[in-house]
Amino acid sequence: MIQPKWRLSHAQGYLGLGMVAEAAAELEQLPASERDALEVLALRVAVLQEQRAWPALAAAAGEFVRRAPDEAAAWVTWAYGTRRADSLAAAENILREAEQRHPREPTIQFNLGCYACQRGDLAEARRRVDRAIALDPKFAEAAATDPDLAPLRAASPDCQSGA
Repeated sequence: MIQPKWRLSHAQGYLGLGMVAEAAAELEQLPASERDALEVLALRVAVLQEQRAWPALAAAAGEFVRRAPDEAAAWVTWAYGTRRADSLAAAENILREAEQRHPREPTIQFNLGCYACQRGDLAEARRRVDRAIALDPKFAEAAATDPDLAPLRAASPDCQSGA
C-alpha cells in the first residue's frame, strides 16, 4: 500500500506535468481519513480548476477559504469558480469580503476592477485597476490584454498600456 504522503506527492507531480486525470486519480486513492487535510483540499482545488469543473471548484475553494481565510489566493480562486458556476455578482460579493481581509492584495483589486468593468462601472473599474497596478506594476501588462477590461480600454484609447 502506498503511503498517503507519497500519493499526495504523486498527485502534485502529475498536476505539475499537466496530467490532470492522473492527479485526480491519485487523490481518489487517498484513504478517507486523509482526504480532509488542508493540503489535500488545496491540491483538489488546483485539479478542479484545471478540469474546469466550476461548481465543484467553487465549493472546494469556498471550503478552503472557510478553513484558511488568510490565504488571499484562495479567495480569488473561489470567486473565479463562482463566476463561472453562478454569476459575476456572486463572485464580486466574495471578493468584496476578501478585500476586507486583504486590502493590499493586488489580484483582488484587479479582479474587482474587471467585474466593475463588466457591470459597466468604468470609473470604479479604472480606480480598482489603477490600485492593483500601484500595488504591483505587473498588472499593467494584464490590464492591457485582459478581455474583461476591453470596455475600459475602448473608453480610454490613450491608456492602452495601463488598461
